[in-house]
Amino acid sequence: MKYLFCLRSRAITAYLALAVAFSFLPVGHAAPTTDERLAALEAYVTNADPGKTLTGVPGPGHNAWMMTSSALVLFMTLPGLALFYGGLVRRKNILSVLGQCLGIAGLVSILWWAVGYSLVFGKSFNSGIIGGLEFAFLNGVTSAPNTDYAYWVSHNVYAMYQLMFAIITPALIVGAIAERMKFSAVLLFTTLWMFLVYFPLAHMIWGINGLMNGVFNSNAVITAIDFAGGTVVHMSSGWSALILCLIVGPRIGFRRDKMAPHSMVLCMVGTGMLWVGWYGFNAGSAVASDSIAANAFMTTTLATAVAAFTWGMIEKFTRGHASILGFCSGAVGGLVVITPACGFVTANGAILIGVVAAVIPYFFVTFVKSRFGYDDALDTFGVHAVGGTIGAFLTGVLASASVNPNLTSANLAAKQNGLADLVTKGGLWLEQLKAMGITIVMAVTATVVIAYIVKALVGLRPTPEVERQGLDMIEHGEEGYID
Repeated sequence: MKYLFCLRSRAITAYLALAVAFSFLPVGHAAPTTDERLAALEAYVTNADPGKTLTGVPGPGHNAWMMTSSALVLFMTLPGLALFYGGLVRRKNILSVLGQCLGIAGLVSILWWAVGYSLVFGKSFNSGIIGGLEFAFLNGVTSAPNTDYAYWVSHNVYAMYQLMFAIITPALIVGAIAERMKFSAVLLFTTLWMFLVYFPLAHMIWGINGLMNGVFNSNAVITAIDFAGGTVVHMSSGWSALILCLIVGPRIGFRRDKMAPHSMVLCMVGTGMLWVGWYGFNAGSAVASDSIAANAFMTTTLATAVAAFTWGMIEKFTRGHASILGFCSGAVGGLVVITPACGFVTANGAILIGVVAAVIPYFFVTFVKSRFGYDDALDTFGVHAVGGTIGAFLTGVLASASVNPNLTSANLAAKQNGLADLVTKGGLWLEQLKAMGITIVMAVTATVVIAYIVKALVGLRPTPEVERQGLDMIEHGEEGYID
């Protein structure tokens, strides 16, 4: 009886939501029939096409989830990433990290409004590499859904949700060059990087006619899948971070002076915020409050918890203690690696991903960085580039049609471009390798070009005196702490 009561309550709630939606139909619009209302109710519950009856009308429940997810993803950067990175630097540079995160958030928002959103999610250029200009200055981005991307989510909500991804991606790069890059250089680098790397790559993976959008583009040349940003966010930023830190060079005193984190408390708080916000990042990428979002929520939790525990236990058995930094690094590694896979893999797949997400990044952060001597200050390459690359590959190995119907022939695009067959018969990992290769080439090549342009125009580094004193006072005129 309790189960039937719950079902009845949900049906009534959904029906009332649709009743409100129907009330916003344009004046003169023919009243829907009872059958059309019932069909729309079913479509609302299953996140399907409402048909002509409710075209242009958002669904309140799905919209509410996506607005919440948007806030959660912004929460990842401000204050999550800012505090995570801020705790890991020396106290004389904490404000420089916070300022870079804030500056990037503002700058990217302006670029997104002007042309960024349109270049990623437009299609007027009829190109698989870059979108179009039909949504420049958010023209036509209203509360009505853009059904290329969501049946029940307002276009403006979707645009803001994707903005939060665009904000955090270049902010991740800050970790590799922390404590030694000028604020003006960071902003100029970010501007050029968004146009040469993020906008085209995001369109290729997520744009409705994107070159590598295997899920929704029937004519995709590379039928790759990336649920929430393994390639678009983590690989692009991580590989760019490695190249940029090599060009900028190491911090003064690197491998000689003590450069320990000044506050593991802030690092831990930031990690917790990242973990919580990541539910919006991953589960929100379903662009609906549906079964796919629920699966992404579960797999994100499992992979993150397993990776955090595994990293800590590796330290316990090899070093005699499990550090807070190790637990935090493992948690972030788990979040990164599960990102492209979260909406495509089962619980067991998530457990495996969690173990791998700890072991391989741990090896890179602990041994590879030491062996080659590059100053990836906060391990952006070791966690995000390596983790994102592993995640993209494992997505191709572990993706299961049983948890996501978009991977089956029921999805016309997946049927026509061959993705459904690749998932069923094997071979998707080859498509993933192609997408990974393109991502690395784009990130590395563009970063080399951009870094030297920025170096020529404004310079990359502050003077040695400024760097020794700390960036906070000279770059921002403030101190993080007053003794």
